[in-house]
Amino acid sequence: MAQDRSPTEEVMKLAAIALSLNVRLRSSDMPVDMQERALRYARSFLDDPSISSAPKHCPNPTLLARALKKEFDSVYGVAWHCVAGKSFGSFVTHSPGGFMYFSIDSLFIVLFKTEVKMVTELEPSSQIS
Repeated sequence: MAQDRSPTEEVMKLAAIALSLNVRLRSSDMPVDMQERALRYARSFLDDPSISSAPKHCPNPTLLARALKKEFDSVYGVAWHCVAGKSFGSFVTHSPGGFMYFSIDSLFIVLFKTEVKMVTELEPSSQIS
């Protein structure tokens, strides 16, 4: 019933979810339902004791990035990318509506989608003579 809500109500709901999950949303141009899915998935992944034998305060960013990428590839189509870590810089080009940057505790996550084009034939300039 998300169609019945105003954009302000959607944003307020997302803010409440982020607060309840102890997640900080830093930047996004993604639809609210996709943002909610990413926040909930990342939080549940980090809270699942069967995922990692490491202490809760020391999550494995590589495993989280891989799992979040696979989740979004399977639900929203291919070409999702995810970077997770405690200290990194980035500049990415993404498809409209396909970018999110958030943090959980001291872990920062960038999730974004790129455009995929099928190559149907070689262009004349790229053919080998």
